[in-house]
Amino acid sequence: MNTAVLMGGVRTLGRRGVGAPLLLVMMLAMMVVPLPPLALDLLFTFNIALSLIILLVVVYVLRPLDFAAFPTILLIATLLRLALNVASTRIVLLEGHTGSSAAGKVIESFGEFVIGGNYAVGLVVFSILVIINFVVVTKGAGRISEVTARFTLDALPGKQMAIDADLNSGLITQDEARSRRAEVAQEADFYGSMDGASKFVRGDAVAGIIILFINLIGGLAIGMAQHALAFSDAVRNYSLLTIGDGLVAQIPSLVLSTAAAIIITRVSTAQDMGAQVAQQLFENPKPLFVTAGVLGALGVIPGMPNLAFLTLASLFAFGAWYVSRRRAEAVAESIPEVLPEAPATELRDLSWDDVPPVDVIGLEVGYALIPLVDKDQGGQLMTRIKGVRKKLSQELGFLVPAVHIRDNLELNPNSYRISLLGVPAGEADVFPGLEMAIDPGNVYGTVEGREAKDPAFGLDAWWIEPGTKDHAQTLGYTVVDASTVIATHLSQILQSNAQQLLGHEEVQQLLDVLARNMPKLVENLVPDVVPLAVVVKVLQNLLREGVPIRDTRTIAETLAEYAPKSQDPGVLTAAVRTALGRLIVQHINGMAPELPVITLDPSLEQLLHQSMRSESGDGFAFEPGMAERFLRSLQTVAQQQEVKGEAAVLLVSPALRAGLANWLRHSIARLHVLSYQEVPDARQIKIVATLGDQHPGDGGGVPAT
Repeated sequence: MNTAVLMGGVRTLGRRGVGAPLLLVMMLAMMVVPLPPLALDLLFTFNIALSLIILLVVVYVLRPLDFAAFPTILLIATLLRLALNVASTRIVLLEGHTGSSAAGKVIESFGEFVIGGNYAVGLVVFSILVIINFVVVTKGAGRISEVTARFTLDALPGKQMAIDADLNSGLITQDEARSRRAEVAQEADFYGSMDGASKFVRGDAVAGIIILFINLIGGLAIGMAQHALAFSDAVRNYSLLTIGDGLVAQIPSLVLSTAAAIIITRVSTAQDMGAQVAQQLFENPKPLFVTAGVLGALGVIPGMPNLAFLTLASLFAFGAWYVSRRRAEAVAESIPEVLPEAPATELRDLSWDDVPPVDVIGLEVGYALIPLVDKDQGGQLMTRIKGVRKKLSQELGFLVPAVHIRDNLELNPNSYRISLLGVPAGEADVFPGLEMAIDPGNVYGTVEGREAKDPAFGLDAWWIEPGTKDHAQTLGYTVVDASTVIATHLSQILQSNAQQLLGHEEVQQLLDVLARNMPKLVENLVPDVVPLAVVVKVLQNLLREGVPIRDTRTIAETLAEYAPKSQDPGVLTAAVRTALGRLIVQHINGMAPELPVITLDPSLEQLLHQSMRSESGDGFAFEPGMAERFLRSLQTVAQQQEVKGEAAVLLVSPALRAGLANWLRHSIARLHVLSYQEVPDARQIKIVATLGDQHPGDGGGVPAT
């Protein structure tokens, strides 16, 4: 390795993300490739300079943990020093018989200048440095790192609760709370890393002692046995080289141990290390100026390697001047020519503007799903959600509110959460780089992938690689991407909870649209005939039972006809359902002229009439055993209808319809409860099962009571 290579390495250290890999390559080269004495001089000098820079950065940094890359830099510097020990040991043992300058001027100068030619003094000085480093600084720093890491982790829940308390009391905003939570977590990570990094420093001190004895004993043996040196000559050469090598290594080690002890006694905020190592080292010109001064002073001392010290001192001085000029130019550019007088800020009192409204529809995504909603990164989720809103608005009959999308760092990276009126309604995990293969129930084989569940309908599914999509489709799987999974889940939740999306404002807008074509109808309806709140309740009841409200004219005319007789939303809902009978049956059975239905035995229907808790039919006083048999029989028939590909429809008297619909809505999926009056005259009825009959038809039944 020549001087040009080293200078290139020093220059590239300032480039973003290049310094640390370059040092690692240098260390590997030093362990394998024999280095000339000049290269050793430069590398030992660079090692001393690097240690001084790290120490001064720790001292000058405004917030200690702004230097969050310190654990990694400490490891790299320790490995660099050990690699230099390997390189110098090779030269000492191979060329030590030629004289005290065999390993370069730095080792020779430290050996002669520090110990003054007295080997005993050199051993004592080296021992003192090792004791200071190993017993005092390293041991204390390791203990502080261990205790601080444990206390930081123990205090983590309390700090999180304090942040939540400040957020709930209005002292900080949601963004500030998110930033503080990340800072607390990063602080725990930093001190955990420092606890491990302190072990490297302690091991380095032990390695220095062992290397000293290896060089000394091995050198004497090689010098006398292989090179026929006299004992006095071997002692003089190898003792000076060994002690000089040990001092050159132990001084930077002591400096780094001191820096580690300083930084772990202060509280800091951890930051991303990967691309900021060089920036954190050389952003402040003060360490560079001071380091250049120290190296320059060492370079003018008689007997020291003037070329190496003065060269590096000049380089660091030029680097400090360049960084200072660049910072001054950046500050000058950021200051306007004329600074306007800043108006005096006054503290204002809280108002209702400080209370954020609740989102009607919210979608929170983990940070790994942000590319799905970013059009610049090819995300299709926004387009899919817009399509879902348009489709549901056309089907349901009112404008579905906008979906408020935000990122949530508290979620898992691949998780998303759907909320309605601020309350979570669904949550699942998706993987943007994979495709979901959904088993609809009739596949012809298996696929390899990560097992999962379709969040919209709970079907078995697997996350597969995009390259196997065609194969999965040939096996009968339905394959969709992550954006489609989220959009389908959102559509299912909105459709199942459509009544929660409709409020007074939406109903008023529906009436305003209707008033453009039929002003008299709307003018006489609200609020003269029926209050707006009752209209809202009726429309919500229809949506809860899966009835679209597109036909606002029929709904308004029915309310105008029946509202003078009753203001009960349940009664008005039944009247509107009867008026919308054709739409309801069309929605259930399409254009088929025949409607398959499940009926009740007259005796069972009479019993249900007698067990009604109120005239409105909002509940039944069932005998538990009978209720269980009734549900089991109805579930059996509904499953048989689903297997046939036909809708499961329970046809009952108008008085029982509302109560049975409320009772069975969450017990049997996809069951429609209709009254006799809701079936249009043009539709024929086909009875597929009669529940309660002693001899039921297709579906079986419960015993007649």
